[in-house]
Amino acid sequence: MADMSPCKVKMPEQDPLVRNKNFKEVSLGYTPEMAVAEANRCLNCKNKPCVSGCPVNVQIPEFISLVAKGDFKAAYEKISETSSLPAVCGRVCPQESQCEGKCIRGIKGESVAIGRLERFVADYYMENFEKQIPQIAANGKKVAVIGAGPAGLTCAGDLAKLGYKVTIFEAFHTAGGVLVYGIPEFRLPKKIVAKEIDGLKKLGVEIMTDMVIGKVLSVDEIIDMGYEAVFIGSGAGLPMFMGIEGEGSVGVYSANEFLTRINLMKAYLDEYDTPIKKVNSVAVVGGGNVAMDAARCAKRLGAEHVYIIYRRSEEEMPARKEEVHHAKEEEIEFKLLCNPKRIIADENGYVKGIECIKMKLGEPDASGRCRPIEIENSEFILDVDSVIMSLGTSPNPLIRTTTPGVEANKRGCLIVDENMKTTKDGVYAGGDAVTGAATVILAMGAGKSAAAAIDEYLKKQ
Repeated sequence: MADMSPCKVKMPEQDPLVRNKNFKEVSLGYTPEMAVAEANRCLNCKNKPCVSGCPVNVQIPEFISLVAKGDFKAAYEKISETSSLPAVCGRVCPQESQCEGKCIRGIKGESVAIGRLERFVADYYMENFEKQIPQIAANGKKVAVIGAGPAGLTCAGDLAKLGYKVTIFEAFHTAGGVLVYGIPEFRLPKKIVAKEIDGLKKLGVEIMTDMVIGKVLSVDEIIDMGYEAVFIGSGAGLPMFMGIEGEGSVGVYSANEFLTRINLMKAYLDEYDTPIKKVNSVAVVGGGNVAMDAARCAKRLGAEHVYIIYRRSEEEMPARKEEVHHAKEEEIEFKLLCNPKRIIADENGYVKGIECIKMKLGEPDASGRCRPIEIENSEFILDVDSVIMSLGTSPNPLIRTTTPGVEANKRGCLIVDENMKTTKDGVYAGGDAVTGAATVILAMGAGKSAAAAIDEYLKKQ
């Protein structure tokens, strides 16, 4: 019989005022005893509502049942039937709005901690077992994947398991996409990402780095090399700005650049010679997970004051509640219902402040959130020496402008049909390149769907 405790088993964490000075992982993970106790809260529902909330269709009750029995190896193998990156998903998926959001236990208490259990199972397996790679018969067909982020890695893994020879072309010098350049070490250790990618390599997936498609090779040239289908999972790495006065000042970053310097180029480690401005006070403009990541990184780099400037209230903030909670614990200062008007620079062009105006909420806009309205004569200035713009991203135009036949919408996102096929025959796309910036798990779901569609397409060739 299930344990009817209304609360999740609490996961140990670093003390907030210790962790805000280091880049070690915040959450320390379950022990085996904690995992079994939490797994016993699952009701093992027959209709599996949690699975309907998972974009990659992990068989959640089944893997949790195995955890409850202490068979952690079998639990990992059950997750791996549908998910290529369980250790990643257990850490960064927005479970509260997906699988856990559908959990029956959440009606009269807290949902089962599905994400924490997935993380535990993946970590336990990595520490105690060598991944068994199945013998896969090659089918003689080649597929190219552009981008080694969550969408591309998932698509490549699924196709490799079906016998395809898959090559990933990655623009950066390291595979992983947003998993390595965007998400900080304290949320997702890079050794975890590297291990997950190693598993794909053992399946036979080849990864070619420093391959900027549209510059080094075009999509058409890849097809001419004998690849019978191409999947574009190049993400959405082009940052947005506000267009306000002073955005060109020294000390203004996009969140993408700031996080890439820290996460991929290791600016937080003394042995790496990665330039990044050491600052005392930072303003981060935006309210999503990326804004939280940038603010928490700035704090760890030694900034005394780090402000989140967001034009709506906390209720409308798109960031995960857990990330907002962690940021507050780490002494990030929230300036809600405020919006920047201009960035102030000194005579040498260096940031010395940001002028903001107070806002109030009006009627809902097209997004369903209340529209922010400026309050007249409410301007104020924050003394900061750096500003990080975290306003979202869009797909880089390089691939679409160098690939005749591939069409995009007015936001620059590639147009695909219900089978993830672009407007060019044999070329598929998914993830942020199609949707604009979204979550890791949605990108993985798109990669999975595209792999199935490519398989169907090539079987008919």
